[in-house]
Amino acid sequence: MTADNAAPILVIGAGSWGTALAVLLAGNGSPVLLWGNEPARMAELARLRRNPVHLPDIDFPARLEIAPDIAAALTRARDVLIAAPSSAFRSVVRAVIRHRPDDLRIAWGTKGLEPGQGRPLHELIGDECPGRRLPLAVISGPTFAAEVARGLPTAVTVATNDDGFAASLTRRLHNDYFRVYTSTDIVGVEIGGAVKNVLAIAAGIADGLGFGANTRAALVTRGLAEIMRLGVALGGRRETFMGLAGLGDLVLTCTDDQSRNRRLGLALGRGRTLAQAGAEIGQVIEGVQTAREVAALARARGIDMPIATEVQRVLHEGKDPRAAVKSLFGREQKAEDFS
Repeated sequence: MTADNAAPILVIGAGSWGTALAVLLAGNGSPVLLWGNEPARMAELARLRRNPVHLPDIDFPARLEIAPDIAAALTRARDVLIAAPSSAFRSVVRAVIRHRPDDLRIAWGTKGLEPGQGRPLHELIGDECPGRRLPLAVISGPTFAAEVARGLPTAVTVATNDDGFAASLTRRLHNDYFRVYTSTDIVGVEIGGAVKNVLAIAAGIADGLGFGANTRAALVTRGLAEIMRLGVALGGRRETFMGLAGLGDLVLTCTDDQSRNRRLGLALGRGRTLAQAGAEIGQVIEGVQTAREVAALARARGIDMPIATEVQRVLHEGKDPRAAVKSLFGREQKAEDFS
């Protein structure tokens, strides 16, 4: 075992994705501390050695330890992997830096933007530790938590600003069924992971309305153009959006009902309200908040993102889903492009 793998990694967020990542890492031989913000629920996870709400059929590996206290966990763990919702991301980073101000490396699997500001999540880390260059990494790609936890073949992208951290995370994550590709395009990987959630809601709405495979394929393809426009404007590289963290994740979330965002869209297309659909899904649906942020970014920067804009109108302005689809297909004729 390498020195990196001998030290624990702290996974913050005990939902489905955080639990799946903790199971993967521990199953690969890394000591893992898993912490969540609900002490009673974490005590239940420690007692049952599984997550009965999110991954009830997955037993915890021996190297996965439930951490009752984040401060104590950070005395043992240099590396932190955040899998909390984007709405909690800043407060989590702030707590991590407060309890371990030095010798820290931060990774995250959260797919979203800062609520109210629309900023990529790596910028929040910079806010909380000004003047320092921490090793950072974002993990993204076409991943459903249950499939990762069950050991089904999966590939992801890990984008970092530090070669040593990239090598360490790759060693910890990679195995015979979980393949890791590395990148230096943190912005591109973040934007691909965030915006695809909005587009998955659009695909779900179309399917919920009964519009079929042709419509879904059109939304996926033109949705990719929207991701690329915004991502490049924010500093991402065009080729990133053709990879796992762009096209791969977009296709996954737009076409499979394991996606919460797609399921939300399906419910809206079938006449459910946003509140009803959210209550039925019962977990954070990142695309709801991200749609607002993406539409605001598109407006402010003059970027053409009609699909994301119509999703925002359905979610936050009460527009009828059928009217939103009609608006998209009634737009002025133009040449196809991805610029």
